[in-house]
Amino acid sequence: MAGINRFCVMATLQAARAHMLGLKLDEAYSWGLNRAIFYAAAKRGFKGGSGRTSGFRETENRPTEARPDVFRLGDDMAYREVRGGKTLFTIGGKVQGEADFERQVASRFGEKFSAAWKDALDLLGNYDRDTLLSQNAFYRDVYKPNRDSLVEKWSVLVEGQVKKEKAVGRPSRP
Repeated sequence: MAGINRFCVMATLQAARAHMLGLKLDEAYSWGLNRAIFYAAAKRGFKGGSGRTSGFRETENRPTEARPDVFRLGDDMAYREVRGGKTLFTIGGKVQGEADFERQVASRFGEKFSAAWKDALDLLGNYDRDTLLSQNAFYRDVYKPNRDSLVEKWSVLVEGQVKKEKAVGRPSRP
């Protein structure tokens, strides 16, 4: 089982944020994974870019024209596709669905994902709606000050699960 990292924390917190702001759970998982991929790409520098995000910063608050493929969550935005009545978010032409979230994020927690999800919802409950609606405030006030403590807390949670599995004689994974 792979460890818990900042990517998992971002995806989980963003999914919880989206769910608290009204998205259905499967749509919230899609949003969470999409935003985690976005921030990871921004940190590295977008494909074909120089690694600098000044152009992004200059345009992030400029409203985009109303388009059917753009979804706004507060002042944050992502591209979307609607499939079978469900909103799924895309980045780089690739859709992030609930199964992708399960595979790339929730699977790292094993049976402890529900406990981490509850932690995320509880944490976000401490912030006002305006903070959750703001891309910058969410990053600055929620994610950034909590990311490392959540990596540590959720890693311990998952490690405790692994130790318990070994103690009861479950075969370890190769």
